[in-house]
Amino acid sequence: MTSPTVTMRTINAVCLSLGSMSIRLPQTDVRENNTEGCENTIQTNPEERRKSQRKRLPPWFKTSLPTGVSQIRYNETKVNVFEHGLHTVCEEARCPNIHDCWGRGTATFMIAGDICTRGCRFCAINTQKNPPALNLNEPEELAEAVVRMGVSHAVITVVNRDDLPDGGANHYKNCILAVHEKAPEIGLELLCSDLDGNLNSLEHLLHDLPLQVFAHNVECVPRLDSIVRDKRASFDQSLKILREAKRLRPDIRIKSSIMVGVGETDEEVVDAMRLLREAGVDIITLGQYLQPSWKHLTVDRFPDPTIFAEWDQAARELGFLAVASGPLVRSSYRAGLLFDESQGGEPVVTRDSTGSAISHLNPNEHLLNNEHETI
Repeated sequence: MTSPTVTMRTINAVCLSLGSMSIRLPQTDVRENNTEGCENTIQTNPEERRKSQRKRLPPWFKTSLPTGVSQIRYNETKVNVFEHGLHTVCEEARCPNIHDCWGRGTATFMIAGDICTRGCRFCAINTQKNPPALNLNEPEELAEAVVRMGVSHAVITVVNRDDLPDGGANHYKNCILAVHEKAPEIGLELLCSDLDGNLNSLEHLLHDLPLQVFAHNVECVPRLDSIVRDKRASFDQSLKILREAKRLRPDIRIKSSIMVGVGETDEEVVDAMRLLREAGVDIITLGQYLQPSWKHLTVDRFPDPTIFAEWDQAARELGFLAVASGPLVRSSYRAGLLFDESQGGEPVVTRDSTGSAISHLNPNEHLLNNEHETI
């Protein structure tokens, strides 16, 4: 039986790149709204201009609500989170896959605080050169949260901590070890930063760490690094981390993720996947970038689900052991199922879905009962 998955965070709310889409400003007809002193013009500030440039979501950005057993599990998870005062990225980032994941007993948490030392243009997490000190009680708090959620596969995500000599590696390790000590039956996945390229920190982190999956996201194709990511991040540095992780721990799965809709071409996506596979990455996810606010990088395009299906096929031909490719896919989407797939289990793309995140859905299949629009 496939085990439910949970990705988790324990401290403060964090908004990821799937933040809510703000309402478009009303369009004004200058012929009907001339005022003295501004004839035939509309005076707008930069915020209004940026908001007016935001693209509307295409029709396939709808998800269907869970039914039957999935609905029961979703409700149980929701009650559990509320009663124990847990904070999940799923809710705080308004993730469109929350019904799918919670219907399978999944959730998402982040460690090391809610302030990042980097300022990538796609991400809404607050940034600061010197964030608050680490919460030394967090490992135990995280372990308690994982146990309370009743999960069997937990994904632990982090912020960049360039302010720390080891990039946060020791703290991340302590968190993983605390969860494993309290619940050794739980499969663990770490979605890690690039540790500022520090391979010694990576070696310390991964040594004897009880992980099933080590993940680090390249985020975009190489050409767009300077546009999308913080200047301290790069595709090459991310590849170095992923390649070294595979060398250090050939016994675990290595995973990465690419966002599309930030200016790349279809061919560049395939080329980036090829580089990832050559670096030893086993599992890959591809999803649509959504602009968190008017201040962030604007969406360049919305590839339709058929394009995501083509990327899914290309990834499998390149030799990836597990693939999730779709407009609403996020890096931790169905993480436990993806791990199972990488071990020879059923492909995630063929499983029943309560949403439209995976690529086998065509643009019209989501127009069913119980649908609601992603915002």
